[in-house]
Amino acid sequence: MNEYDLIVVGSGPAGRRAAIQAAKLDKKVLVIEQGRRVGGVSVHTGTIPSKTLRETALNLSGWRERGFYGRAYRVKQEISAEDLRRRLLITLDHEVEVLEHQFARNRVQHIRGKASFAAPDTLEVLKEDNETIHVRGKSILLAVGTTPFRPDSIPFDGKTVVDSDELLEIDELPRSMVVIGAGVIGIEYATIFSALDTAVTVIDPKSTILDFIDREIVEDFTYQLRDRNMKLLLGQKVDKVERLDDGKVLVTVDTGRKITTDMVLYAAGRTGATDTLKLAAAGLEADSRGRLKVNPETFETAVPGIYAAGDVVGFPSLASTSMEQGRVAARVAVGAIAKEPQKYFPYGIYAVPEISTCGLTEEEMKERGIPYECGIARFRETSRGHIMGLDTGLLKLIFSLKTRRLLGVHIVGEGATELVHIGQAVLNLKGTVEYFVENTFNYPTLAEAYKIAGLDAWNRMGELPKEAPVATAQRLDTTATSTDEAAAPEKKKAASK
Repeated sequence: MNEYDLIVVGSGPAGRRAAIQAAKLDKKVLVIEQGRRVGGVSVHTGTIPSKTLRETALNLSGWRERGFYGRAYRVKQEISAEDLRRRLLITLDHEVEVLEHQFARNRVQHIRGKASFAAPDTLEVLKEDNETIHVRGKSILLAVGTTPFRPDSIPFDGKTVVDSDELLEIDELPRSMVVIGAGVIGIEYATIFSALDTAVTVIDPKSTILDFIDREIVEDFTYQLRDRNMKLLLGQKVDKVERLDDGKVLVTVDTGRKITTDMVLYAAGRTGATDTLKLAAAGLEADSRGRLKVNPETFETAVPGIYAAGDVVGFPSLASTSMEQGRVAARVAVGAIAKEPQKYFPYGIYAVPEISTCGLTEEEMKERGIPYECGIARFRETSRGHIMGLDTGLLKLIFSLKTRRLLGVHIVGEGATELVHIGQAVLNLKGTVEYFVENTFNYPTLAEAYKIAGLDAWNRMGELPKEAPVATAQRLDTTATSTDEAAAPEKKKAASK
């Protein structure tokens, strides 16, 4: 039997980062991937494809230039599904090539096959040629990701009624679309197709969307969606989905409303891809959505030596955090020291427009009873915003009145997922409002919005007393540390890859 220091099941963000980290520590590592190529859901059906689709849609539609040239402006008048797929395939080939090179350079072994437990330290692998082999690992990391939730009541056909994986394979762009589910994946695809001039209706039983995002940001976001005629049917539940003889789809809502559409995208949740792992043979059990429970510091499951990371463990289900989880899990699994990660990490929602956030929301500040002040900057207030033709976009900073520290940064608009890292760095380094007021930002840039927002808050907070220089304000007392630095409570819903 082949024996390894670490066996990783799955080669998505968590799996590949874990495998390479263990290999760099001179450990013998094996990656088992059941997909056609390495990369996992992130590369083939999730993070990379959806973001490539978004970028292609914005480029070909001329979306970013419509502020200057009007809503009728197009770079390419007739955009086809093939136009979108062409760029997608080029991007995916590049991603796979880079990953395979990383595995080869770090001497990570990988095989294609379907893994399942034979014992807590042994996996049975059914290879594509139907050969079965057994491999044993001192430690095993499950990074199998998730698959779309597909209820029996929805008549999926891969053409007019699709899940988020099948959407990437459609033959033509629909003129109208109903998206069932207003989570991160549903909202991302709904806004991308809206930018392609598809008439989009989003239906969700909850009366609000993206509950883990600051409410002011969500309000600005939803205003922009409705302003371009997207329909948001919130607090309403889909009763029935029927395929019609003419190729259309009829969606019936519990309010009695009936919507005829070209395509339905069902994007209401995902499930952990654990059903074929034979978890019982290892003494493990998944929850009702196929997810595994782990120690949040080590990512070890209830069974010693078996770890799990990435979307299969649930919150926050981001590619970026999955990578870090995999790295930490690998270090713990092979006996290396794993430092505690930074307290605050960014969320990125690649909708049109983008949303990104880091730290505490205004609602969480109120819940914790922390006195605070907000600073707001709108992209249209910046010279760069004028140059780009932006009339939307908002950056919001939240500061503690007691310590003057930045505790939250929230952005909606062009480049939000890039801009957030400035705020993330200041937040984790315990910077104060004075950082934004006293530092110089490149001009003209969208990043200048940080200075505008900082000044907006500073104007209401006032200057530091002369006897209390900035350094003093940054030396927090015990009470401030325990209050302001407390980690944000676990969000109800997470962001997807």
